[in-house]
Amino acid sequence: MVTLRRVASLLAVPLVACFATLPAVAAHQAPLRPAPSQAGPGDPAQMRIAAVVNDEVISVFDVISRLRMVLLSSNIPDNSEARQKVEAQVLRALVDERLQLQEAKKQNVVASDDEVNTALGQIEKQNNMQPGQLNQFLKARGIDRSSLVNQVTASIVWAKLVRRQASQSVEISDDDVDDTLKHLKEHASEPQSHVAEIFLAVDNPSQDGEMRALAEKLAQQMRQGARFSAVAQQFSQSATAAVGGDMGWLRPDQLPAELAKAVGPLRPGELSPPIRTNNGYYLLLVLDRRTGETGGGDRGPTYDVVQVVFPLPPSASEAMKRAAAAEAMTVRGAAKSCPEMLRLGKEKAPQLSSEGKVTAAEVTPQMRGLLDKMSVGEVTQPILQRNGVGIIMLCSKQAGGGDKTAQPNRDEVFESLLRQKLDTVSRRYLRDLRRAAYVDVRI
Repeated sequence: MVTLRRVASLLAVPLVACFATLPAVAAHQAPLRPAPSQAGPGDPAQMRIAAVVNDEVISVFDVISRLRMVLLSSNIPDNSEARQKVEAQVLRALVDERLQLQEAKKQNVVASDDEVNTALGQIEKQNNMQPGQLNQFLKARGIDRSSLVNQVTASIVWAKLVRRQASQSVEISDDDVDDTLKHLKEHASEPQSHVAEIFLAVDNPSQDGEMRALAEKLAQQMRQGARFSAVAQQFSQSATAAVGGDMGWLRPDQLPAELAKAVGPLRPGELSPPIRTNNGYYLLLVLDRRTGETGGGDRGPTYDVVQVVFPLPPSASEAMKRAAAAEAMTVRGAAKSCPEMLRLGKEKAPQLSSEGKVTAAEVTPQMRGLLDKMSVGEVTQPILQRNGVGIIMLCSKQAGGGDKTAQPNRDEVFESLLRQKLDTVSRRYLRDLRRAAYVDVRI
């Protein structure tokens, strides 16, 4: 029997706080409409109580500061309409966060200063900031630093609490791993989709309409330019939220039937409508597609590439195509290396910018011919694709058979199974805390 041998590594990266649902609220609630100019807690209006969680208070200032952070990180425009759409979920996230911190205090679980500072440092690195620049960035945008610190702290202690809880109940046997590997091998010839998810839980039927409305609002914001990965980090209630919703490469049999059915007709770069399952609503984004295994033969060279794609709708006009091509040319001219091109892509076209290795068997003959002729460091001219206009930089090229198995090893399968079980433990744990809590929402 194998038990939790890798829980520490899986939970080493802080989990992003999830957005959840609250008990029914009182009739005296009033809407919150923070103005962009409100920047500090000195305003008496911002000192009003937004919610009481057991015996602790969340202020209007707390909500406004977190709201600004969510809008900024998700690339959602900071205007009254956008704030109206997400403010309730921001408050609910703060309530969940407070419940997690209270439970950590009760269980004597803490986040050390080193752990918090390391997490903040990772945020700076991910955003190409110098040490200490994050504080200046937050201050310039009217975001209270403590809002981010509290979110990071809650993520760290919650990971520890889930790990402790899981150590008492989660077991993954060698037979579980063997069965999964056997199943993957049987379906190895099927095509794969690189999928990202946003999951919104529905804990009881009364929340169905609210969660569906939230899913529709988030989908609308992403179609208008909000970054899927950032929205997933702030709103998704799945363990994949910590990695921007990225579920990795999946075959149809690895997804629940209703999700596999929704993924099938989607093109790379296309977002699904809200999908109702027994547990809640999903939004799925297909990042890429590739063919399945062809029997383990020679798969040709392996190419390490960075791709930046500026998305286009199916009915894009010629003017839209020209504009996307011009943006691609701008990135092409500015990028002098693969890391630089990926950085520019994440800034300008985050949904469809990626890096990775592909074998010759996984690309079209036309693309293989193009890659074979390229030198390392060379960038293609803009290419009109099914989902937009893109450019590709060749980072390296390895001759030979490439990856002949394309199958995960035992450790990777174990980690995948463990993530699923930890996700279940986390949801159940938080649901129990909500049910036992006293929550009085006042805005």
